[in-house]
Amino acid sequence: MEEFSYTLKIPTDRVGVLIGKSGDIKKQIEQATKTAIAVDSKEGEVVITADNGLRIYEAREVIRAIARGFNPEIALLLLKTDYALEVINIIDFSGKNKNAFTRIKGRVIGSEGKSRREIERLTECSISVYGKTISIVGEIENVLNARKAVETLLEGATHARVYRFLEKKRREKKVAHFIGKEHL
Repeated sequence: MEEFSYTLKIPTDRVGVLIGKSGDIKKQIEQATKTAIAVDSKEGEVVITADNGLRIYEAREVIRAIARGFNPEIALLLLKTDYALEVINIIDFSGKNKNAFTRIKGRVIGSEGKSRREIERLTECSISVYGKTISIVGEIENVLNARKAVETLLEGATHARVYRFLEKKRREKKVAHFIGKEHL
């Protein structure tokens, strides 16, 4: 049987989270995805090996989520078929200007994390602001709405406008769900 492998780099400060206490997180990912994972702790290099490309993809997404600051419990949700990970590079919006970077990153986080928590609440997603990225994990439709909200904030829209957009999407989803149940 043919074996496939994929190599990715993760921040060295996230290696311990990926491995877990006594290697339990790494083992959990390997068992859930039927892959073998080798981690170079010094370089942050991770090699995923499996007999199937889909298994490598699943393991890679979980590892990418951990690398982007999510705790393993949230990252493992990506093994569900209707869950996705989105990573937004803040530099795509701020350019090389450090002041602009800090300012727009702060807009997404909000005062004491309030803005990030509100987007999480309205979209039922988890958001991690780590390094130069903002990452989102959740059900696919919700992740798309959260991504749109985050990008709109990064582009300079008001928080109120973003929250109104998310409230509207949430109402639409409830109506669609209600209508769907009515026709069963």
